[in-house]
Amino acid sequence: MPEEGLAEAFGVTEAARAKINLALHVTGQRADGYHLLDMLVTFADCGDRLGFLPAQADAFTLSGPFGKTLAGDGGTNLVLRARDLLREQLGALAFPVHIHLQKNLPIASGIGGGSADAAATLRGLMRLWGMDLPVETLAGIALKLGADVPMCLESRPLIARGIGERIEAVPELPAFAMVLANPLKGVSTPEVFRRLAAKDNSALSLAAGLSGTSGWLTAIGSARNDLEAPARELVPEITMISQMLQAHGALITRMSGSGATCFGIFTSMAAAREAASALHGERPDWYVEATETVSGGM
Repeated sequence: MPEEGLAEAFGVTEAARAKINLALHVTGQRADGYHLLDMLVTFADCGDRLGFLPAQADAFTLSGPFGKTLAGDGGTNLVLRARDLLREQLGALAFPVHIHLQKNLPIASGIGGGSADAAATLRGLMRLWGMDLPVETLAGIALKLGADVPMCLESRPLIARGIGERIEAVPELPAFAMVLANPLKGVSTPEVFRRLAAKDNSALSLAAGLSGTSGWLTAIGSARNDLEAPARELVPEITMISQMLQAHGALITRMSGSGATCFGIFTSMAAAREAASALHGERPDWYVEATETVSGGM
């Protein structure tokens, strides 16, 4: 279903923006096994899209280039879990709803697709049901769905610490022209963490008073993604993607999350589109997307 068709068919629609880890530092591990992270996160204009409509009975439908991969997912789908958790909180006022997910992002690709879908479900259903909850209550529901969901609920530039629940807005972060590329090979997040050589790495440290694109590019370039090295061992194409992005003019390249999506930051959207076109021509079997990230002052 084209995006304009989704808007026409469903009374309420929500964007589920791709989540980009500009930096990801693994700083420790809790006794319960959860890893402690410092992350600089932004969100892209591309992503999935959800539609919501009152119905006689709950329904869930799928479309988009990666929709078929979720067919038969049943109760494990984060969209349905988000619906059910929110309904538990709201009770009888939460009438049946038809939810449609237009799945445009690859599955398990390190850019928060499922988490962004869950967060968009919370936002969309709150609008459809005409309800309002305290910020803390909604954040608690989001955290039950996964460590990335509170970040995706914000969908704006931020720093997240702990397991992702301690969030600080970064209004100074500018927008970036970017190319996302993924070889459409899954990466096991538990296996990436298992292969991590050190789990007590240095924390993310950003200079005070950062401003302007050049200043932020320098700061991002000096940061890192501690999961990239073990992910490259599992999916060698990650190294290829980084090299190809650099060859086509990327100022900075890095893997997002636990992979396998990598991003390249470019000087302009024109340069990003040109690079994306070239990469798509070289590897038509990969997911490649030119996009722009949102600014902190969105």
